[in-house]
Amino acid sequence: MTIGRSVASMLAATAIMLVAPAVNAADVGVEAAPLDDAIPGREWTFSVAPYFWGAGLEGDVGLFGRDPVDIDMSFGDIFDNLKFGGMVVGEAHNGTWGLLVDVIYVKIEDEESVTRPIAGVPVSLDASVETSSLTATIMGEYRAVSQPTATVDLMAGARIWSVDNDIEISLSAGGPPLAAFSGSDGSTWVDPIVGIKGRLDIDPSWYVAGWGMVGGFGAASDVTWDVFGGVGYQWNEWLSLVAGYRAMGVDYEDDGFVYDVVQQGPVLGAVMRF
Repeated sequence: MTIGRSVASMLAATAIMLVAPAVNAADVGVEAAPLDDAIPGREWTFSVAPYFWGAGLEGDVGLFGRDPVDIDMSFGDIFDNLKFGGMVVGEAHNGTWGLLVDVIYVKIEDEESVTRPIAGVPVSLDASVETSSLTATIMGEYRAVSQPTATVDLMAGARIWSVDNDIEISLSAGGPPLAAFSGSDGSTWVDPIVGIKGRLDIDPSWYVAGWGMVGGFGAASDVTWDVFGGVGYQWNEWLSLVAGYRAMGVDYEDDGFVYDVVQQGPVLGAVMRF
């Protein structure tokens, strides 16, 4: 992998990993029974879901005004360089209306070194890249269908993206650095987003859930989309386990910063209600 591709790859990797919205709203938002009836005697019900998204990433990434680099990274490539990842999605419902909040933070660090002999002297180019990413989704919900074994929610809100990259590059020839460069590049933007999610109980223990979102509409990114489908097992009144598959894409460009990628992979998580 070249230094340039490594830098772009680390930028791309930021939004991945994710224990990201992947047990997702689809699972958190639709429990074993309609939320307003889930716990008798209480108007408000709440759900919290930590989860793991084993996603890879492919697409085009560019920074510092350079031409975008084609990226194709497996989940293993990203996991090898992960320094920290923390993600959680929560939901609150009161009858017909609800609120969903999903927060993802990922920090990735990588180092690359290339050495070539020039006139018999080993010349080394070293680079280190630290990328941090924060993604937050806030959605208002309207429960359009509320049946004992099925629910459908309509959603509208915003998704906030923030990516920051710190890069250090040095050139040396068997001694102290001859030249060095350090800099930062990144962007923060907000996308409007709408969606629908639902759940259907197969029997008292098993259910299927899914969701779809689309947004951007040229307000910040040209387009962003997000789909999930999975199967869940209701362990008890308070806990369910979910496994499925999720894919998410975004196409964003501003002032030399390009982030046009698709992330997809399997999902495993738990939904806790109280």
